[in-house]
Amino acid sequence: MLKILETSLEGNVPAPLDGLTREGGRRMLMEALEAEVAGYVEGRRAQRGQDGRALVVRNGRGQPRQVTTGAGTVEVQAPWVHDRRSGHRFTSSIRPPYMRRSPKLSEVLPVLYLRGLSTGDFKEALAGLLGERPRTCPHPGSRG
Repeated sequence: MLKILETSLEGNVPAPLDGLTREGGRRMLMEALEAEVAGYVEGRRAQRGQDGRALVVRNGRGQPRQVTTGAGTVEVQAPWVHDRRSGHRFTSSIRPPYMRRSPKLSEVLPVLYLRGLSTGDFKEALAGLLGERPRTCPHPGSRG
């Protein structure tokens, strides 16, 4: 198995490439969710109730949830927003409330099942998930 070295505070620790990819994806997803919530709250900071308190505030984090992506399954703990305005509710456009797998993955699974398992031709299904030819693949005419 291909391994790379990940530098940590304790020193160099070997980590599988897939695990490192999942962790990077998880961190990027968490940063994107944090930025989305910060933008939502910041854009409504001036809105105050009759008591002078902010109507839109951060409200902790939800329970950790498993989300399946192209990089594998990652655990995400989305930030919560308490929106006290009547008729308003924050809903993430990045990770809707009941999303358990990425839309790209949801598109590929039926193709993978129907074409890949029935005919043994996984190329079309994997191309939908990974692209036509990943950059790390050797040239089609090479032996490497």
